[in-house]
Formats: sequence, structure tokens, C-alpha cells
Amino acid sequence: MKKIILITGLLIFLVNLGLLFGQQSIFDGQTLKGWRTYQNKTADSWQAKGGLLFNKGNKDPNTKHADLITEKEYENFLLSLDWKIAPQANSGILYMVTEEFPASYQSGPEYQLIDDQGYPEKIADWQKTAANYAMDPPMMDATHPAGEWNHTVIKVNKGHVEHWLNGKKVVEYDLWTDTWKQHKANGKWKDTNGYGMSKKGHIALQDHGGEAWFKNITITEL
Repeated sequence: MKKIILITGLLIFLVNLGLLFGQQSIFDGQTLKGWRTYQNKTADSWQAKGGLLFNKGNKDPNTKHADLITEKEYENFLLSLDWKIAPQANSGILYMVTEEFPASYQSGPEYQLIDDQGYPEKIADWQKTAANYAMDPPMMDATHPAGEWNHTVIKVNKGHVEHWLNGKKVVEYDLWTDTWKQHKANGKWKDTNGYGMSKKGHIALQDHGGEAWFKNITITEL
């Protein structure tokens, strides 16, 4: 009887996380099928090869840059992926992104990716890896160092958002609540009216500075 209860509890846990049914790969490991640049901007900074989605970073001044977004839009979902960045690099995973603004970060919240220890400028807690950038700092440091792989899960369900890093929940917040509105009004986004206002949108990978690698990108619609 105890075994049945344990197995049932585990199944419920997996279903709640969206890990048991409906998980779909959104990167085939070899091509950019299902992805395009933000606002279809001209860019040559992204490559897909050998199971990896790679951003060249800013070493070559001739590289044309643009964020990469999914062709499909998502509302309630569980996004899972592995990533690593080069030393001193800065990138991000954005969600619920729309395209009516000059930059993707002006619409969608950002799961920050940055070299916390080696970034050449001093960074605040709300800028550190896995933060809800410029809104909610991570509750703990769960990062693996630059150059090593990290595992991220982002869960968005009816406005409730969770950021997970390497198996630990590091950020939790609720969109459009009074607390969220206060954070927005008192921070970087106070004059960015469109920030966080869309209830669905694209997943975006930021082309910001330094090399970044992504793999095993899957999504489960909730």
C-alpha cells in the first residue's frame, strides 16, 4: 500500500512539473528550424551544429548580432535547457517576448545568464545568474562556473513564474500583482510600459556579449 501511495505521489509530482507528458524538443541539434531572429533582423551570430546552439559573442567586430526567438509563441509552459557561457560573458533567456519594441528585453522578462564571478564590471544581485533581471534577485547561488554546463527550468503558469537552476528553485514571483507592479515602478522598467505585459509570447535567447552555448532545449505546454 505504501508503495502505491509513493508511486502515485511521484506521478502527481511529475505531472505538476510538466515532465511526464507533452514535452517537445524545440531545437533539433543541427539546424535553426523553428527559430528566427528578433524582428527578422539580419544576423550571423548564431550557429547550430553537433547538438549545440552557439552564439559567437563579440570577438569578431564584423559579426551581425540579433536575439534568436522561437517562431511559436507560448503562454503557460515549462521550458528546460542546458547552457554554458564563456568567461566574462553576458546573455539571457527571455520569455513572453513580443516584437513591437526595438529590443526583446523591453517586452519579456529575462532569466539572466552572466559570469557572476568573472564579469569585468561590478554587478548587483538583480543582475546575477537566474535572476528575474532587474526585478527579483536569486534566493541562492546555484551556478556552475563559466565554461561549465548549467541546467535551467523556467515555469510559467497563469502568471506564476519559477526560475530553477541546477535543481534548485532560485526565483519565484507572480506577474501583474501589486508586488510585481511595485517592483516594476521602482526599478529599471519604470518607463518601459510594455515590459512584462504580454500574457504570451516567444522564447528568446539573448545575443548580448560573449560566447554562449545551449542544448537539450525542450518545452512542455501547460
